Amino acid sequence: MESKKNLLVLVGPTAIGKTAISIDLAKKIDGEIISADSMQIYKYMDIGTAKITEEEMNNVPHYLLDVVYPDEEFTVANYKYYAEKYIDKINQADKIPLVVGGTGLYLNSLVYELKFARVKPNEKFRQKFNEIADIYGNQYIFDELTKIDNISAKRINPNDRKRIIRALEIYYETGKPMSYYNKDFRKEVDKYNLAMIGLTVDRATLYSRINTRVDMMIMEGLVEEVKKLLAMGYHKELVSMQAIGYKEIISYLGGNISLDEAIEILKRNTRRFAKRQLTWFKRDNRIYWINVGQYKSIDEISNYIISYLKNNINLNI
Repeated sequence: MESKKNLLVLVGPTAIGKTAISIDLAKKIDGEIISADSMQIYKYMDIGTAKITEEEMNNVPHYLLDVVYPDEEFTVANYKYYAEKYIDKINQADKIPLVVGGTGLYLNSLVYELKFARVKPNEKFRQKFNEIADIYGNQYIFDELTKIDNISAKRINPNDRKRIIRALEIYYETGKPMSYYNKDFRKEVDKYNLAMIGLTVDRATLYSRINTRVDMMIMEGLVEEVKKLLAMGYHKELVSMQAIGYKEIISYLGGNISLDEAIEILKRNTRRFAKRQLTWFKRDNRIYWINVGQYKSIDEISNYIISYLKNNINLNI
């Protein structure tokens, strides 16, 4: 019987310190890092996504950063395909694959048995339903989805036009609702020697870190980064440009709000996002949670993670 591949997952909300801890940990266990961040896949979007720099990588190999241009599509199914290839590659080199990030769907695609509808984009279909939504509103196409796939409709925000149209597209292309392909959504994978570590801290400390990070992003040139993206032709309707950190600055650049207002809204939206991330991850009882506020240094945190792995998980480290 073939032995299971190793897989170490490190999750947590934005600004908790995943990047620095993952580097220290990877150095100590001979690991290589696979990003699980749905915004860091985009080229040119560095400051607003808090993308790791080459210097910060400290010679630790990283995968799934800067994969596509901001106007290109990259699905969860794409992520799963590439991430699993890198997991295999890293294992074959007798190193530890360390998946690090805060995008719940990306992580779930690796640790749950998700079925993905293999439906290629139908641009004519999408254009038609975008035009319908332009005329009658997002609620109209959301109601259409509710009629054919009430289960998926309950999972999708009525204003998330892209996901609504995708769910309709899957139904009209395959004759089966998207929920048919997602019915084993919580079935755990059994092919990995899996360890999942979650990082947390008290809410006040986390929110303070988020506020500080946003201030740093502004100092590092977030406004200039967004201006450059717009000048390159990446318009505000793109999924990438609707991301937290970009949509707020676009609103400022469009003259709708002041820079101070944009910064405060960005901080608020990031705090709300962090709260949603924690709620998402708390559903998975395989995650072992570590309160980073109880440790004096990154070195202490990574050493504690290693001692936990040695005592509880059969990872060869």
